[in-house]
Amino acid sequence: MEPSRTTPRALLNRALLLAVAALALRLIYGAFLAVSVAANAWTLYPPAAVTTAARRTHAQADVPSPEAWRTRQWRRAVDYHAALLADHLAQGILAPPSRAVCLGGAQEALAMRELGVAAALAVQKKPSPPLVVAGDDRRLPFKPNSVDFVFAGRALDSAKRPADLAAEAARILKPHAHLVLLTSSAADAYSLRSLQALLPSLRLLRSRHINAQDSASTLRELVFQKLHADDTPTSSTTGTSPSNNCSIGEHKLQLLTQAEPLIQEEPLKPWITLKRNINNIKYLPALADISFKRRYVYVDVGARSYGSSIGGWFRKHYPKQNHTFQVYAIEADPAFHAEYSVKKGVTLLPYAAWVKNETLKFEINGDPGKEDEAKANGRGMGRIRPAVGNKISGEVRSVPAFDFAEWLRQTVTEQDYVVMKMDVEGTEFELIPRMFDTGAICLVDELFLECHYNRWQKCCPGERSPKYQNTYEECLDLFSSLRESGVLVHQWW
Repeated sequence: MEPSRTTPRALLNRALLLAVAALALRLIYGAFLAVSVAANAWTLYPPAAVTTAARRTHAQADVPSPEAWRTRQWRRAVDYHAALLADHLAQGILAPPSRAVCLGGAQEALAMRELGVAAALAVQKKPSPPLVVAGDDRRLPFKPNSVDFVFAGRALDSAKRPADLAAEAARILKPHAHLVLLTSSAADAYSLRSLQALLPSLRLLRSRHINAQDSASTLRELVFQKLHADDTPTSSTTGTSPSNNCSIGEHKLQLLTQAEPLIQEEPLKPWITLKRNINNIKYLPALADISFKRRYVYVDVGARSYGSSIGGWFRKHYPKQNHTFQVYAIEADPAFHAEYSVKKGVTLLPYAAWVKNETLKFEINGDPGKEDEAKANGRGMGRIRPAVGNKISGEVRSVPAFDFAEWLRQTVTEQDYVVMKMDVEGTEFELIPRMFDTGAICLVDELFLECHYNRWQKCCPGERSPKYQNTYEECLDLFSSLRESGVLVHQWW
């Protein structure tokens, strides 16, 4: 009997069968991986979120494949984070059974899995199984108090709204669980304190400097622990303290040592000296990083016209570090109100800043030597100020006033960056003490204050202004008390 011969057609059929079998095995293996990831995620996600994430994974056409994660650069990133996270394993901050979440890339999640943390997952906008699930800064796809360890990497440095991401990281952590982040922004004490303020339910356990992955720069590694609800701070950390205990922390002391000196001697020509002083001012954003703030707010108390300081100085010259500021203009004189209706990004408060809510009688009076100019412009050149006794030489008008310190406490928190300019025609001697009494002064990061006193007049050599009773020494005491309390205040004009 002749042996059977294998024809070319039979060989081709056999090769096709083998190819189909290999493809089937590959698909089965991929499905197994997907099921495994889903099984790990079940304990971390709410059930509905797992279903949604799975649907998104199958619908995403341009998800990078795991093969794209095996480049040499990608591997170096995995090794770098593995070496970093191994230290936390050794200290018990991270453990193999931990439900761990990475807010950076898939490299961190793979590093954790290679260290034995099998349930590690990364969160990015686009899912990439088996390591990355979908989520964003404003809503991480995990239940509250469900995660044992969060590695933020440098996510807060690159986040558009770091306050939102910090709040989400704190939300998903279990009590006593840990958050680890790396940052190049918290290099100074002020920015570090700002970062801590974004995490009021966590306490800082450790801070150290480490080499960045490129070894050409250094980063600060911060380890936080979430407090139990009964241990959560309720005073200065949250920015809602009702007392005047504004503690002078390291972050404030560092700034005050770099501030320009106060002008100790009364200027003979204050209209020149005080305006020249702007060249000496050390602005806070030039001294510290202001990135870790929830909002950025400018409050102009005694704003007058838009171009007086908001458009003429703040928006043009204040160093904002590329942040957009919400502006509040507080001005009681109705002569200036109309122009604010067409100014975008400015909220007008058409009231007088005062120590309580009430109606006040104010005198509108022209500055000495400028009466003719006032008549030509059709409006009072002097600002609205409280009428004193029977010495009234100008128009008297009733205006609504509000408790400015209480409004500030209800409008901003310590998580916000607050710049304030105050020019209130002598009322600063009532407003500043009220801000101390209520603790509102603690919420002001930088203050530009014009203090009014019976100064020498430009119009009338040898004569002092009759408008104000306070002396330059009293103004200097006011500035000194603010700085001694940790407020970065500047002498303004």
